[in-house]
Amino acid sequence: MDREPSSTDAYPPQEIARRVERLGVAKARSDALTLLVLAVLAGAFISLGALFFTVVTTGSTLGFGPTRLIGGVSFALGLILVVVAGAELFTGNNLIAMAWASRLIRFRDVARNWLLAYVGNVVGCLGTVLLVVCCGTAGLDDGAVGEMAVRIARAKAELSSSEVFARGVLCNALVCMAVWLANGARSVTDKVLAVLFPVTAFVAAGFEHSIANWFFLPFGIAVDEQGVVSMAGAARNLLVATAGNIVGGTLLVAGVYWVAYLRADHRGGDGRA
Repeated sequence: MDREPSSTDAYPPQEIARRVERLGVAKARSDALTLLVLAVLAGAFISLGALFFTVVTTGSTLGFGPTRLIGGVSFALGLILVVVAGAELFTGNNLIAMAWASRLIRFRDVARNWLLAYVGNVVGCLGTVLLVVCCGTAGLDDGAVGEMAVRIARAKAELSSSEVFARGVLCNALVCMAVWLANGARSVTDKVLAVLFPVTAFVAAGFEHSIANWFFLPFGIAVDEQGVVSMAGAARNLLVATAGNIVGGTLLVAGVYWVAYLRADHRGGDGRA
């Protein structure tokens, strides 16, 4: 006889798909003010993770791999705060596409959520940049943190469009997998562990997260006294990374899991009982 699932077990993938679908409907129908407020929080949370990454990796002598590893673990703070504390992150909300594919919401509902979430995220990121600049964090370690911020921003601004797009696709595939796994969790500890490894992986691999870049790039530009960060390159990065993130989240995660687990639920005669 099959063992009944325990109340502490993770939800199975089929149930995760239905939970994400239901959550997508709720997110698409949330009121604008609530969505904007939670989106601003998400931008601030991701920015704090990005700042943590910048500070922790400054001056590291551990070597490339170990430094990227601890940087990725540090950056995971941002998505952990989003998932556990509750916030609206544009990249994670790409999973709303599952509810649209199931014809439970309209495309304009998806577009509304993404637009409001993105605007709120940007406001949260830029507000955090302002606070971080005002509190003098760039001056830590005799200015080494500021120099690190400029190096990060410059490297991102110098990437080609094809590199940014591909890194954006891979990035949000991992971010949405982190959110997917968190939706299968039943405890805070489970949620933290679900987020930790996918986020650490995308950061260590150098993938491009559009919302995080709304902190990395403006912060680097704000403390760039030599003018080495290209404004045009920064703008290109933000635009192309956003497009890559949408493809990675909607097609590689939402689309694949919808086909695998929800497609039959919405075919005539094949729906769930």
